[in-house]
Amino acid sequence: MMRTNAITPEERLEIRRKTAKPLLWLGIVSIIMLFAGLTSAYVVSKGTANDAIWFNFNFPNFFWISSAVILLSSVTMNMAIQAAKKDDQKGIRNGLLLTLFLGLAFCLTQWFGWKELVAQKIFLVEQINNAGKYLYFISGLHLLHLFGGLLSVSVTIKNASKLRYSSANYIGLQLTALYWHFLDILWIYLCLFFWFIH
Repeated sequence: MMRTNAITPEERLEIRRKTAKPLLWLGIVSIIMLFAGLTSAYVVSKGTANDAIWFNFNFPNFFWISSAVILLSSVTMNMAIQAAKKDDQKGIRNGLLLTLFLGLAFCLTQWFGWKELVAQKIFLVEQINNAGKYLYFISGLHLLHLFGGLLSVSVTIKNASKLRYSSANYIGLQLTALYWHFLDILWIYLCLFFWFIH
């Protein structure tokens, strides 16, 4: 009798559980290093700059609203996780849809925050004020990573609509939640960094 080498669905799931999270953590560590380097460069640039190329500005109030919105999105993402543990399909979808909505609201508040900077005559492409350039670039780079998070949430919503998550298998939802929570924490760090350092 010949033995088949086909991988069972249970084995495939176990392989995914063992490999997906470490790979995601590797990506997260890379992003941490990127933003640590950028914020360190900000501090060094500020310390060596003169008043002609570095001057203070009012920190955008909308960035605080962004912070509240993104923290709330972590709560709704956690609602989806808790619903998956209870096999509550409607709860999973509702939590994810709320997270997506709040993620889009975060993007909007970022835009309004940048408009506050423009109102202070702080521009991304100006020849002076490197402080403003750093703020635009770093917050924009975070937003770019958040777009990846929104894409992941959208895919997770699609999978949830097909009832692919349950208490026995919600690894895709967990990975999305892990990345989303990381983006939330990263933004809070950046917001506090600019508030105290700018």
